[in-house]
Amino acid sequence: MRRTITLRRVGARLAALLGSAEVIVGVALLAVVSVNAISRPSHDTSPAAAAPAPAPSVEAASAVAPRITHKPPAKRRRRHGPPARPARPVLLSIPAIGVRAPVIRLGLDRDRSLKVPKDFGETGWWAGGPRPGERGPAVIAGHVDSYTGPAVFFGLRDLHPGDSIIVLRRDGTRARFAVQRSQEYPKDRFPTARVYGRTARPTLRLITCGGEFDRSSGHYLDNTVVYASLADR
Repeated sequence: MRRTITLRRVGARLAALLGSAEVIVGVALLAVVSVNAISRPSHDTSPAAAAPAPAPSVEAASAVAPRITHKPPAKRRRRHGPPARPARPVLLSIPAIGVRAPVIRLGLDRDRSLKVPKDFGETGWWAGGPRPGERGPAVIAGHVDSYTGPAVFFGLRDLHPGDSIIVLRRDGTRARFAVQRSQEYPKDRFPTARVYGRTARPTLRLITCGGEFDRSSGHYLDNTVVYASLADR
């Protein structure tokens, strides 16, 4: 019986001791938690965490961002080709001798000589050479007379330096030339290079027959050539 009571007393003391130990441990744990709470600040109360990081200002962003420049498109260079040719001649006017005649196209004969118009009232432009107003000699030929009387270029030998020769073109434009001189050449010594040769500026040659008439052959022995140059506009 005494042993039983003794054991009960011992158990009561142990319980009391254990209770005290639990209290002490609890207090110790509360102390640790309090110390941790004080030593470690809460994330919610941190200034850096509470306020978001400031966004970069517009000036800063524009300073950092690369500039985009747009270059204007390069201008295309125009290709300058050869100038357009003047329109072909259709009418010839020489006021000083009363000529106003149509102009037709002329080619060459088999012997390489210039053909002549079939109509005695027409003039003919050599289509293988420059057009009137182009650089070089434009050549226009015509008859001096016919079987019945004077032809279109009968008065060509009466032209004087400075007289006007006007060529009307197909497109309505015109070129005015001024007579420089006239010259007569034997047909068997015709100066082809001088008449048809290149010139530095637009020129005009009017060609007809001249000199004595050879009845045996039915042709004149010479050619009359009028030299003219493009007049200032």
